Amino acid sequence: MTKKLAKLKYLPNNFQIIQNGDYVECAVSGKRIGIENLNYWNVELQEAYFSYKEAFQKKEQLDKK
Repeated sequence: MTKKLAKLKYLPNNFQIIQNGDYVECAVSGKRIGIENLNYWNVELQEAYFSYKEAFQKKEQLDKK
């Protein structure tokens, strides 16, 4: 079975599935994140992160700007 990329709308406390799929990709590392394992995202940027490490890394990048 081929895994399919999902399209999501990230909301403050959850997300809405726009297009069904099995995973999304981390905006920092490019790693696949299973929908059931998705815990970190940025509502303003509409990006998902693999873990708190990638989320923190992105925050640091934005703070430098």
